[in-house]
Amino acid sequence: MKHIAIGENHLYSKTYAKGSKFVGRCVIVYVLKDYRAKKLQKAHPQGLMVNRIGLTVSKKIGHAVVRNRVKRILREGLRTVEKEFSIKKGYLIVLVARPACAEAKTQNITQDLQKAFKVLNMTEI
Repeated sequence: MKHIAIGENHLYSKTYAKGSKFVGRCVIVYVLKDYRAKKLQKAHPQGLMVNRIGLTVSKKIGHAVVRNRVKRILREGLRTVEKEFSIKKGYLIVLVARPACAEAKTQNITQDLQKAFKVLNMTEI
């Protein structure tokens, strides 16, 4: 299933300011409880609770081709982490790429995301 994207700038700002964060080698992960999650659950076809995902890749990372590759790798890393672990639902999750992300492989980013979600208590046991 496709992720629901964070569309509004104020949600990014709120997540940066009030959310908990983890700084990894390749990725910075911000997590904040989504207060609109119940409304989104009612609108979901299966009635499932979902996370909203935001990706931030600045021009410091590289030109457009590199930035798009990094975004693809971040999405794939998130998908694999969600398959392996059950991630808590109903949160705003913002992934910020660091410069090391441009040369990183999918496995490195997946390891960073796994560690981040464990530290931020986002995995359900």
